[in-house]
Amino acid sequence: MKIKADLHIHSKYSMACSAKMDLPTIAQEASTKGIDLIATGDCIHPQWIEEIRTNAVDDENIIIGNTNFSITTEIEDKDRVHHLLILPSISKAEELAEAMGKHGNLAADGRPTIHLDGAEIAEAARDVGALIGPCHAFTPWTAIYAYHDSLESCYKDMTDYISFLELGLSADSDYADRISKLHRLTFLSNSDAHSPYSNKLAREFNQMEVPDISFEGIRKAILRENGYGVTLNIGFYPQEGKYNESACIKCFTHYSLEECISNKWNCTVCGGRIKKGVADRVQELADLDQPRHPGHRPPYLHLMPLSEIIMMALGHASISTKGVQCAWSSLLERFGDELNVLLHAEPESMDFVDQRIVDAIIAFREEKVVIHPGGGGKYGWIEMPGEKEEKDGACKKGQSSLFDF
Repeated sequence: MKIKADLHIHSKYSMACSAKMDLPTIAQEASTKGIDLIATGDCIHPQWIEEIRTNAVDDENIIIGNTNFSITTEIEDKDRVHHLLILPSISKAEELAEAMGKHGNLAADGRPTIHLDGAEIAEAARDVGALIGPCHAFTPWTAIYAYHDSLESCYKDMTDYISFLELGLSADSDYADRISKLHRLTFLSNSDAHSPYSNKLAREFNQMEVPDISFEGIRKAILRENGYGVTLNIGFYPQEGKYNESACIKCFTHYSLEECISNKWNCTVCGGRIKKGVADRVQELADLDQPRHPGHRPPYLHLMPLSEIIMMALGHASISTKGVQCAWSSLLERFGDELNVLLHAEPESMDFVDQRIVDAIIAFREEKVVIHPGGGGKYGWIEMPGEKEEKDGACKKGQSSLFDF
């Protein structure tokens, strides 16, 4: 069976998270998005794990309405690297909490800081049968490649136990597959959502072929056992990220890597500090001039949340405007969830909304959008192609089987 899964989010107990990140709300919003399996996040926080257990069917299954939950947590190690752990059961999460509680204050934050290195956290993950991999691996803050040049530098003798790498909003498989040592890993695209709103939850997600919706099913998909696996990664264009290109953190002037080095990472316009971008960091790490995808690597589909596409198409400043919300609600009422709208709805069946919205959805399906890269802490932005390009990119009936959820 094919499922849609977002395996990294946070709860209301994490810093800078919405108070609405409770399990019933998360379940409802995941269903609205068309997601079958959503992470619990923060499963070793003492209060959150109690809420998880209260809502659980049994030790391994949390199901609310149509939404299944995967038991997960993100942990920051002593070197500020973030790790995603996917656990087999609530009781194993409690075992992990007991082990991690000796090295950090679990109640202080849903995503705790633990005074262990990556190898020690990976060993703890192995001891409870959890899967583990680096979160948002290429971002210039709190990520493996912000502080290490290789998996081995971070995970040491536990490197072989690492089974996946989370690309994050700043990278896609074309970026990561320029590093040949990553070819063995499964790539995940998750939202890292801090709120349940439609433009945050499942803004990135995975299509997976699994035997069933369970930890064992997810494990087989990530380890690519018995023909199971991730069959599609869905997420943002990397250029939309705040740190895609190297740029000044004050005036946001962009620089090439050569210019950064020549200028000693100081902005020639305002004197501010230049922050190294993800694209340049990948260039430093890459041993391949072009991405070389291994046979198991699925395609990567670049999308934006439906509400943001509508906002952009209409030229509105917020997803909360009446025009955006009216169109978003009308499309969901007709087609059931966001992913049906984004991937399946025929253009002629969406004729009850502004044609600009339909054209924008088709432009994303055909990857015909124009991208202006971000950098220095300022998000990139996207615009629709010219009229001729829009016509040339018109959606054809019978979309590729990539979209066959």
